[in-house]
Amino acid sequence: MNDIDMVMQNAQDAFNSYKTLSPAQRAVFLNEIAAALEAARTSLVPVAHEESNLPLPRLNGELSRTTNQLKMFARLIEEGSWVEAAIDTADKNRTPPKPDTRKMLLPVGPVVVFGASNFPFAFSTAGGDTASALASGSSVVIKGHSAHAKTSQLVFEAIQKAIAKTGVHAHTVQHVLGSGSTAGKALVIHPNTTGVGFTGSFSGGKALWEYANQRETPIPVFAEMSSINPVVFLPDTLEQNTVALAKSYAASVTLGMGQFCTNPGLLLAVQSEALDNFLNLLGAEITQIIPQKMLHSGIHTSYHKALDRALSQKGIEKIGESEQQAGDGEAFPTVARVKGNIFLQNPHFREEVFGPYSLAVCCDSKEELIAVLKQLKGQLTTTVMATDADIAANYDIIDLQTTLAGRIILNDVPTGVEVCASMVHGGPYPATTDARFTSVGTTAIKRWVRPVCFQGFNDRMLPDALKNSNPQYIWRIVNNEWTNAAISK
Repeated sequence: MNDIDMVMQNAQDAFNSYKTLSPAQRAVFLNEIAAALEAARTSLVPVAHEESNLPLPRLNGELSRTTNQLKMFARLIEEGSWVEAAIDTADKNRTPPKPDTRKMLLPVGPVVVFGASNFPFAFSTAGGDTASALASGSSVVIKGHSAHAKTSQLVFEAIQKAIAKTGVHAHTVQHVLGSGSTAGKALVIHPNTTGVGFTGSFSGGKALWEYANQRETPIPVFAEMSSINPVVFLPDTLEQNTVALAKSYAASVTLGMGQFCTNPGLLLAVQSEALDNFLNLLGAEITQIIPQKMLHSGIHTSYHKALDRALSQKGIEKIGESEQQAGDGEAFPTVARVKGNIFLQNPHFREEVFGPYSLAVCCDSKEELIAVLKQLKGQLTTTVMATDADIAANYDIIDLQTTLAGRIILNDVPTGVEVCASMVHGGPYPATTDARFTSVGTTAIKRWVRPVCFQGFNDRMLPDALKNSNPQYIWRIVNNEWTNAAISK
């Protein structure tokens, strides 16, 4: 195992250096990482394919997403307003005199990032957690995932090339391999660690969160963990769009063999003839899905164990499964149904089955559907499929959904997360450990910073973002008004 004490001391030394770089210098570093990854594409993608069983087109797209989000954060910090600079100038004539106070966001320190098994590029070594932490000015220690250790190492080598080319501290990014219960725990509890990013299982994320809170000085763990992403199908759209809905949701449930944190694992509707038609068509679509290999043997075993447990519950009815026998390491796509009153009585139906599986809950009334929604825990997404007439008659359901998840979707499948400023990839516990933040999009940077107020400082002593001259020309709140103008003294 790596010498964690040495790794974390190196991370602290690197942070002390890296945090002093200008936003422009950090942006150059992020862009160079992106360029190094692009240069290594032809070697990276085949290795990731071999380790993860993911198809080449998917991996090429994911690598492009990874480089694009690095460049996105570079643009964010070059513009600079994300630091939320706020200035209240002194007023000596007030009684008592008003002091000069100036606030901005500053990086927290060394951050530990755990790679995700289902996204070997976008949520792993150079993924969104790493990109956002580096953008903030924090140093990063990556805990590579054992399911794609070779890919993780190759990505880290690309980062090292960017480090050498830009001249940032040699340990600004470090890479550690080892089990989560040994190396991972040691990284989280080390006193130099100031924050943790994690994407994975509920048990894994909760364990890291508990380690962090047992420290003498607790630290935040931003863990994205568990979600079944409920979809509500309202009656008019079921009547009008039955065939299209069945096709789109069969594709969404089985996309990537269901190995997405936004997989639609729960389909909710009030009982009707249109619902029966939809579920019959959905089941027929699922029979045509060809089983494919899952990411690794551990996920494959966990999926089929969870699937068997779900299907063994009283009152559940299988409505569709692949007609082809699953081979070694392959998932068996399945959809099932259960009545709303039975769902409400059995907590096992609310557990995530990570893979190509979804459960339809057929409610006797709108009131029962609302009761089902109220019983659910926090989610990453929740979706409503509806016509204009449906929406007009069901604002209360949509209002309830806003309390349930970080992203509310209208008339689309939840599988697919756009990387942009307005995206929220987070949600109430147990979807994440902190619903106030997102792990996707530019505001993901807010996880790795804290606000600091400077009171009574001379202008020359202040960070550039707070100086009167505003040398970075960023937007700031000055005496309660937005402006990018300099402050005249």
